[in-house]
Amino acid sequence: MLADITIQNFAIVKSLELEFSKGMTAITGETGAGKSISIDALGLCLGDRADANMVRPGEKRAEISASFTLEQNSAARRWLQDNELEDGDDCILRRVITKEGRSRAYINGNPVPASQQKALGQLLINIHGQHAHQQLLRPEHQITLLDQYAGHQSLLDKMATRYQRWRRTKNELKALIKKKDDIDAQQQLLEYQVGELNELALGEEEYQHIEEEHKRLSNSGDIAMTSQAVVDLLSEGEETNTLSLLTAAQQRLSELAAMDNHFSPLAEMLEEARIQTQETSQEVSSYLDQLDMDPQRLQYLDQRMSTIMSLARKHQVQPDALYETHQQLIQELEKLGHNDEAIEQLQADVDKQFADCLDTAEKLSKSRRRYAKELNKLITQSMHQLSMEHGSFEIQVENKAETHLSPLGGDAVAFLVSTNPGQPLQPLAKVASGGELSRISLAIQVITAQKVETPSLIFDEVDVGISGPTAAIVGKLLRQLGDSTQVMCVTHLPQVAGCGHQQMFVAKDTEKGSTTTRMYPLDYQARISELARLLGGSEITDRTLANAEDLLVAA
Repeated sequence: MLADITIQNFAIVKSLELEFSKGMTAITGETGAGKSISIDALGLCLGDRADANMVRPGEKRAEISASFTLEQNSAARRWLQDNELEDGDDCILRRVITKEGRSRAYINGNPVPASQQKALGQLLINIHGQHAHQQLLRPEHQITLLDQYAGHQSLLDKMATRYQRWRRTKNELKALIKKKDDIDAQQQLLEYQVGELNELALGEEEYQHIEEEHKRLSNSGDIAMTSQAVVDLLSEGEETNTLSLLTAAQQRLSELAAMDNHFSPLAEMLEEARIQTQETSQEVSSYLDQLDMDPQRLQYLDQRMSTIMSLARKHQVQPDALYETHQQLIQELEKLGHNDEAIEQLQADVDKQFADCLDTAEKLSKSRRRYAKELNKLITQSMHQLSMEHGSFEIQVENKAETHLSPLGGDAVAFLVSTNPGQPLQPLAKVASGGELSRISLAIQVITAQKVETPSLIFDEVDVGISGPTAAIVGKLLRQLGDSTQVMCVTHLPQVAGCGHQQMFVAKDTEKGSTTTRMYPLDYQARISELARLLGGSEITDRTLANAEDLLVAA
């Protein structure tokens, strides 16, 4: 629950420190005194948008700090643990706004985005504003109220997840079908390109081999002449050749080695040279014997190389990369060949996911209808208590998931009401007057608040348009709610204020051209005086004081 709040330089508040208690706290004051300022300031700590106009004129910054106790708020403690912001059983939210409009947010002293403050704030306090009865006319707000009362958040999460998955797959299918014409044209081009390359049937390293063979055949004449010249120089020259010279030299060294061992290694070296020369000559002679000088083979290689280079230019790659390009095009063609299969598979996925959505939407619809019956009874009873003796309330839940699916399911929810005997149930906006709508809204807020796990509730002038005996009943409803939940109620009705377990007064002071708002708790006698002011206006008599005390005693 909210333990205390400190406000510095916010709007017309110079400095304010407030402590809050369990039960129902009534907040009263003169019109324009700033009864809602503390709620606006608290809203900043709960992640509301900050504005430079919120800083008190003449000051550099505004600062608001709110402290909460979390003994009975497991959801908030779990959130703090999950976000590594836990600090015992207490939680402090702080917001700083500069006169330039910059804002900083803190949770337990840790700087955080305002969005995180907002996420945590929803687990700490639920604020019901003075315009809640206007929101009640909006269909989206009606379904939200019903869902809050039903408490089926896990179903809502499941519905949202399945809906998003279905929409995502459906969009993928739509995009794939849209691209089908382009894919068909691309497939035709690939089939033509792959057909050309299939006809070429180029091997993985074939181009390198062809290039080598073509080079050899193109130069076969020169190779033969030069090879023969080498053989002649090495061993077949008639007048002289290397082999005969080496043989003669080796013989002379052998003779010298017989006379001096110093020449033995040299003789051996020359013998090795003679053997290598002989082997080289034999290898070149063997190559000459096998040399192919087939002109038809050369012509074939010319044509094949020309085709390879032409296709390489066409695909803008080097000739030795054409084989890899061929394989890549084959793979692309295979993928495109599975396009129809992909469309069929995606369509099957879409149908399956849509069926899952319908299943969850039906479960959600059943849950809504179940809790709608509970609310129908409770709100109708509350309307009777709030001086609408013949009133009747009904929540209509119609499942339209087949044609109107959304992340919230497929239900069209409508709040119907009848306020007079014999009058049929009709939508709120068509039947209820302003005062009736305020009472129905208050009844719904009080009833649904009992099912919300948030430990603190704020009602900001939700009793507008209510007076007399009805106001007394409203006060009792809020006090009853305060027996189990911390309730703060900004009100101008003495019947409501008198039902508070405690009461705070808001006053506005003007001094030297500067306006300041202050708020302070009232003791028993001060409460009587304030209730008398609310009852009698500026003129307070013994009678109004007695009536004010009767209100406190009755509460």
